[in-house]
Amino acid sequence: MINGISIDYFILLSAVLFTIGAIGVMARRNSIIIFMCIELMLNAVNILLVAFSTLHQNAEGQVFVFFVMTVAAAEVSVGLAILTMIYRNIKSIDTNLLSNLKD
Repeated sequence: MINGISIDYFILLSAVLFTIGAIGVMARRNSIIIFMCIELMLNAVNILLVAFSTLHQNAEGQVFVFFVMTVAAAEVSVGLAILTMIYRNIKSIDTNLLSNLKD
């Protein structure tokens, strides 16, 4: 129990968020939506890390979450820079049109 809330609810919330993110990555073609779904999946994992860290009264999970968030912020900044350059070249961020860049 974490402040009166069972760990099962945190696991359920995390599973739902991760599933929504995974479906969004597989179903969408817009690159920005794909990035948002990846962030949703990372946050689902972060919720579990913090919940289990608090449950076991160990701060290592929360420190790991800090590093995951730092890497995720760097990933988003590099990804958005790449998307900006792609948009300048092909005037779209649709992932289906990225196959044209192979030539």
